[in-house]
Amino acid sequence: MLNFLTLKPEAFGLDISDLSLKIIQLKKKKQFLDLASFGEAKIKPGIIKGGEIKDEKALAEIIREALTKVKGEKLKTKYVVASLPEEKAFLQVIQMPRMPKEDLKSAVIYEAENYIPLPIEEAYLDSQVVIPVYNHLDHSDVLIAALPKKTVDPYLSVLKLAGLKPLVLEIESLAIARALIENQTTLAPALLIDLGATRTSFIVFSGNALRFTSSIPVSAQSFTEVIAKSLKISLEKAEKLKIKHGLEEKIKIEIKSEKSERVVERGEIFEALVPPLVDLIQQIKKHLDYYQTHAVHEHLPPNGREVEKILLCGGGANLKGLPELLTLELKIPVELGNPWINILPESLRERKELPFEESLSYTTALGLALRGIKQC
Repeated sequence: MLNFLTLKPEAFGLDISDLSLKIIQLKKKKQFLDLASFGEAKIKPGIIKGGEIKDEKALAEIIREALTKVKGEKLKTKYVVASLPEEKAFLQVIQMPRMPKEDLKSAVIYEAENYIPLPIEEAYLDSQVVIPVYNHLDHSDVLIAALPKKTVDPYLSVLKLAGLKPLVLEIESLAIARALIENQTTLAPALLIDLGATRTSFIVFSGNALRFTSSIPVSAQSFTEVIAKSLKISLEKAEKLKIKHGLEEKIKIEIKSEKSERVVERGEIFEALVPPLVDLIQQIKKHLDYYQTHAVHEHLPPNGREVEKILLCGGGANLKGLPELLTLELKIPVELGNPWINILPESLRERKELPFEESLSYTTALGLALRGIKQC
């Protein structure tokens, strides 16, 4: 959420994670938006570690090359809205007295020192006023976002090395919420779960703003590793089996006493994934419990305080049977999020060149591109 320019030309979205990057540019199409360009590239392990850039030149070269290989229309802008690592970010909604906008901005900086777990001079800080959905306010709710300068500065350096002009740097969770939350408003809290290659992020969106974020090391990659180890096969084969079978059960028809009987068996993939799935479910329950026992002052209708739905995104969300399993275990409806919900007409949730399942891994990039085209 760091703005570098006051004049805001249209920009493309660039999602940078530890092991890959994704590029999306949107274009205006009548009263809606549409996909103009997209692309991705792998990042060798070690170039970025835990959100910290370790090799700026190598990453800049990967970005430069990826920009020349985008599918669809050629990128005509150097302006970019890029992601910052979720695991290094701090977000919180704080309450401030009502005051003029220009006074509020400086007052937030002083108040933020009480919440941010690092010296204010060592962090980049941004904030936005949260508009209430319900109840008139006698105060202002303000979302503050902060990241260490030592984390952010290398991202700025890499983008410039790659020949790009950073318009905005934004924490991943803000981009994910922009992509998945219809019209950026909910009447009850929603939990967004981003199942990435190296970690899983929990994001609670309530009313008109993010309320809570957290990351854990359970990941799509760790699922693949568990399958490979359990079945004593290569990571490549394990990934293919994971995609093909997921959490599907094996159903056999057995003949017993001249009667056919339906016998349901857990598949090998399901059995291999039980330990990390149990861990994931326990972590979701723990984070839900923490949020729902600490959530106050959200200005939602009285019956709208508990999380009512869970939306999955990220490449790991494509694990067959995962929404159904989580719905069963959590007793909350779980479904795949639609990262096109604020882009395409309601009847559409994919473009032919970027199918829905694949687009789930582009959720952050789509949210960044939305900010880039709407210049918000």
